[in-house]
Amino acid sequence: MDKSWMRLGNRLSNEYLAGVNSFMELAKLCLDENNEVRCPCRNCQNAFFQSLDVVESHLYLPGISASYERWIFHGEELDIDKEGDETNTSELEEEENDDEINTMLEDLCAPMSFENHQPQDEEEDGMNHNSSPQMHNKDSNKFVGMLNEAQRPLFHGCKLSLLNFVVKLMHIKVLNQWSNKSFNMLLELLNDVFPKDTALPKSTYDAKKMLSELGLGYEAIHACKYDCALFWKEHEFASRCPECDEPRYKPNAGKGKKVPQKVLRYFPLKTRLQRLFISRHTAIDMRWHSERRVEVEGVLRHPADGEAWKEFDKLYPEFMRDPRNVRLGLATDGFNPFGNMHNSYSMWPVILVQYNMPPWKCMKEPFMMMSLLIPGPHAPGRDIDIYLRPLVDELKELWEVGIDTFDAYSGKIFSLRAAIMWTINDFPAYGNLSGWSTKGYKACPTCNENTSSQGIRSKICFMGHRRYLPPNHPWRKSKLHDGKWEIQPPPKKLSGDDILKQLEFVRYGKPGKHPNNKDRKRKRTPNELNWSKKSIFFELEYWSKLKIRHNLDVMHIEKNVCDNIVGTLLNIEGKTKDTDKARLDLQDMKIRKELHLQQHGTGFLKPHASYTLTLEEKIKFCKFLKSVKFPDGYASNISNCVRENEGKISGLKTHDCHVLLQQLLPVGIRKFLRKEVCNAIVELSCFFQKLCSRTLNTSDLEKLEDGIVIILCKLERIFPPALFDVMVHLVVHLPEEAKLGGPVAFRWMYPIERILGRYKRYVKNKARPEGSIAEAYIVNESLNFCSMYLYDIETRFNRPDRNDNGGTPTACLSIFSQNTRQLGRAEPKLLSKQEIDRVHWYILNNCDEVRQYLDEHMELLQRQNHNDLERKQEELFPQWFASHIKRLYNQKDSVVSKELYALACKPDFRVFSYSGCIVNGVRFLVLERDNCRTTQNSGVMVPGDENFNFFGVLCDVVEVIYIFDYRVTLFQCNWYDNNPNQKRTVEDYHLTSINVNRNWYVDDSYILAIQAQQVFYMDDLVLGPQWKVVQKVQHRGIWDIPEKDDNGGTEQEVFQENESSDINWTIQHEDLDTHVCHRGDVAPDIIENSTLQIDVESLNENTNGVIYHPSEDEDDTWNEYYTEDEKSLNSQDDSDDSDIGK
Repeated sequence: MDKSWMRLGNRLSNEYLAGVNSFMELAKLCLDENNEVRCPCRNCQNAFFQSLDVVESHLYLPGISASYERWIFHGEELDIDKEGDETNTSELEEEENDDEINTMLEDLCAPMSFENHQPQDEEEDGMNHNSSPQMHNKDSNKFVGMLNEAQRPLFHGCKLSLLNFVVKLMHIKVLNQWSNKSFNMLLELLNDVFPKDTALPKSTYDAKKMLSELGLGYEAIHACKYDCALFWKEHEFASRCPECDEPRYKPNAGKGKKVPQKVLRYFPLKTRLQRLFISRHTAIDMRWHSERRVEVEGVLRHPADGEAWKEFDKLYPEFMRDPRNVRLGLATDGFNPFGNMHNSYSMWPVILVQYNMPPWKCMKEPFMMMSLLIPGPHAPGRDIDIYLRPLVDELKELWEVGIDTFDAYSGKIFSLRAAIMWTINDFPAYGNLSGWSTKGYKACPTCNENTSSQGIRSKICFMGHRRYLPPNHPWRKSKLHDGKWEIQPPPKKLSGDDILKQLEFVRYGKPGKHPNNKDRKRKRTPNELNWSKKSIFFELEYWSKLKIRHNLDVMHIEKNVCDNIVGTLLNIEGKTKDTDKARLDLQDMKIRKELHLQQHGTGFLKPHASYTLTLEEKIKFCKFLKSVKFPDGYASNISNCVRENEGKISGLKTHDCHVLLQQLLPVGIRKFLRKEVCNAIVELSCFFQKLCSRTLNTSDLEKLEDGIVIILCKLERIFPPALFDVMVHLVVHLPEEAKLGGPVAFRWMYPIERILGRYKRYVKNKARPEGSIAEAYIVNESLNFCSMYLYDIETRFNRPDRNDNGGTPTACLSIFSQNTRQLGRAEPKLLSKQEIDRVHWYILNNCDEVRQYLDEHMELLQRQNHNDLERKQEELFPQWFASHIKRLYNQKDSVVSKELYALACKPDFRVFSYSGCIVNGVRFLVLERDNCRTTQNSGVMVPGDENFNFFGVLCDVVEVIYIFDYRVTLFQCNWYDNNPNQKRTVEDYHLTSINVNRNWYVDDSYILAIQAQQVFYMDDLVLGPQWKVVQKVQHRGIWDIPEKDDNGGTEQEVFQENESSDINWTIQHEDLDTHVCHRGDVAPDIIENSTLQIDVESLNENTNGVIYHPSEDEDDTWNEYYTEDEKSLNSQDDSDDSDIGK
């Protein structure tokens, strides 16, 4: 019988289908009493009985086992030529392991096989079951062509197929960012070197064309130049815009191809979601949130733990029942594809994040999907809904109907549905997506019509946070904040139905930016509030029911808060909020008289405020920032942004502000500011630390919700009203959003900005930036999919981390299975007998498998009535343990392994010393080497008992060697004396300072490498040079999230604390009525300004004290935000922060 069909890689060919039919005829004769037969597929391997229908399905996917050459379980006789069988089996095994690309093609072909193969009892059209399944010609030809390329050797005798070689070559090109020219040169060289029959592509274009069938492609949709409409669906063949009558194509005097005014690139969502389930590598992760996530009451580790997700499940239980239904987040932001070029250009990708996967995958670039690429050169603004139309229509279909999808994990087809949970965006994009204008007096979308704001000189401030205090709080009756009592209650929380009622009053104008469009600059009526439109997302049935629809971006809010605070403290021109006009604001409000401008000759005297540093203090603060050294990969070198002699900071990126506000500012300002000022700033820093933790506790969030109100009220009492722009006000709403949506790492812009930086690097043709990005994206997308199946080459999925431990240990004994990687040259070293005895005792005392012997020995000592049992055991146990284990080992007792015997023998006096070590994904360096570097990796902490920790620095990395070459890595440390009984540790402002002049445990300096946790030290400006402030480090690459099935994790973009409960945070309720607003020890500044003089005089003539209220269009809060953030993205490449992209 011809069995050559079993070796065919193309299981859709007529030969393979005919072979399956012939096999099934034999199988029908071998049914058992349950009408089942052994299944010979690659998974079942004849170990399981299945029905005929299931067996036939399995022969298509995953395919028949190539080693099952004798069909002894299916009616074939045993007298088959043995020699021929062995030869065929060997060939089949070689064929089976020849090309890993076949596995990928099996996954891609699986849905087609299931879709087209119908079991006999399910056929309705009377088709002969033995005939070949009919397929769609287009899909059939596509996959048959790929299968042929997968079977075709690169050249005669080559072990790689043509498709395998091209995929790997393109993968190397993309991973290492080769240019097209360099790749073309490589292909030319390879074509010259390889045999003449080699079917290698001639150019990059040919290689991309060969791989195009593996990609998912995109659809180019023409758009009106004024963003009025898409030439799509009913307008697909229109030649002019249906809204403004502008031509579809650019004027063209020649006879060439017509060029559209704008092109929207649309990347269909359904096929991309289906591919996540088709692949055996991702299908199982698409149900992680339901089947493997450990749910703990009151603990938030994933969006599924948030109230919004749980409420959605209650409202739509049929959607919740299938964990494979996809929950999405929609993110968008504008960026300049030309980098630092002075070219005003803004394109807007729309990126979808799927939250079904575990935390260490769902926010990673390979698993995010670009859905739309909205063209420039100008931002779409509120007309973004025009471009969102194709995506929203597809989302409606995925919600209402679903799409049949093959699940590789279960091997079945199911109806896939999807829903958008929220959007991720910065504050300007929040207004574009939601329809609520983020300008003017009602700029806060959460407070809505109840926003507390007032006009001050040239801008709008958002104070009034005392309204969130309890009704009887004494601060409500204080006039020291803004000159009046606060009687307003907190703003009402609006539901989706409330929003829809407000939108009933909104008049929707004509879309687009055509110059003749009168609705472009239309003034809103009072009933319309700040609504400019009804968002297109309300077309989704569930959108109005969501508890959180648009996220406030913690990344940009934190940056703006940091800019305002630091700019004011250092009085940086253009950044400070303590301007001359800010002092006039105080005069307008009749508060803080000691800070008012005072007439002085032809100018004015400006008293020095208590929140502003002097030049000498600013220089000292900048020196402190210059001295800070972070651990490897923790943050960028902030000292590059410090101008020490001028006392200024400039060029900070978003992550720099993140670290500065949370880690450095509380330490650096304590020496220079009054206690009440310092308290408020330190408490604000701790607030962001807790909020940005990877794991949140609802109890902590409730404390944050109450605490941030107190903090903002303190800041209102201290700082000028100009500091409180809308971005500072939004901080008050962040704890509530965290309770609804879960940890901020799933909802902030850091991962999105990183992707924008990658898209920027895709641009090779600066005349067609959108086309460059779209073409590069689909190539990268297909190669990401292929690389999951490549095991003999470094890919984005298997490449080791920068601080990789160096592989999996083979030893079974816990003390010998430490996963460490030594750094530097191995230096031989001899330990004294006293040192080796201490090291050996420490190793024994910290080995889990030795614990039972330690207990047994302790009982023996107790029976002998020894005094000082712990010291006696340390002295006697090693010898007793060695004798005991050697006796059992010689008796060949199964309890004693070879490793335990090696441990019982003393280690060699000769050890190896190293200058560094990587353990648990953390890089440690000895102090001597660390002093020569710009990073600090020598700080060590070991947790003790009862919340007491030991701190020190790494002096040496020692590798101890036992017999049979078993090794243990130890850290020799210099431990600081932080004995709590000696008062050598000071707790101040939630910070721990230790005296580094005194040492502790000089004779007991060794620890196991795996016991070390990393810390870094900063100068304590208050206590002096002999004191250091210690900061714990939570590294990006380490996750502590329990699973029902254990699996490892990978990197995280930005520094975060591990748990919110780990951070000590209390709010002090000082009496700010006696706060001294100015510094009498510092001379006031002299202002020579005639314009300011006129302004003051005009104000003094105004007996009614009426304050000028600028119109909404003149509010510069928006301009300040855009200038400081969006321009930094264009000019400083903020989307690709080096410190968060390692």
